[in-house]
Amino acid sequence: MNKQPDKSPDTVWHRATVTRQRREQKNTHKSVVLWFTGLSGSGKSTLAHAVEEQLHQNGLNTFVLDGDNVRHGLCSDLGFSDKDRKENIRRISETAKLLLEAGIITLTAFISPFKAERAAARSLMPHGDFIEIHCFCPLTVCEQRDVKGLYKRARLGEIKDFTGISSPYEEPDNPELRIDTSRLSLEESVQLVISILRARNILSV
Repeated sequence: MNKQPDKSPDTVWHRATVTRQRREQKNTHKSVVLWFTGLSGSGKSTLAHAVEEQLHQNGLNTFVLDGDNVRHGLCSDLGFSDKDRKENIRRISETAKLLLEAGIITLTAFISPFKAERAAARSLMPHGDFIEIHCFCPLTVCEQRDVKGLYKRARLGEIKDFTGISSPYEEPDNPELRIDTSRLSLEESVQLVISILRARNILSV
């Protein structure tokens, strides 16, 4: 894992009077981080945005951190080497932690291929506030979908360090939720996520 930058001795953490608990009370729901992980083409972003749509329609405060979108801004300086992937996930993890404190239901949609980086993300959040959702889909199905044409380019050698082809994907051992997106419909998948949120008393919708 990348070494964390040294904290400046001239900075002191400022404790705000408006706390996460007060924000949750105002929002009338708890905050949580839903971490969607899986191969490219497994349906992470599609599912995360569909879940957000349903939550939004029910009046909940949400935000999706999408892999491609984040690389247009916060992580636009990063490539796709193992080192840069780790830094990408580190930044997203810290951002998700801030949104958790803001009282928002945060949905992250990233391949996040390495167990160590997902574990590091989990370790930043209070116990129970990080829900890992593995969007399982066989590589052959992901390649058949190839919605962005990336697998074809990776097979031709045009894209280096491509997860599932020339770079590994380490499947979660014990995710809170595992969804086979090759077999379940989008609506069925959304309801599985909503169900776990209800079971954990994060929402009552």
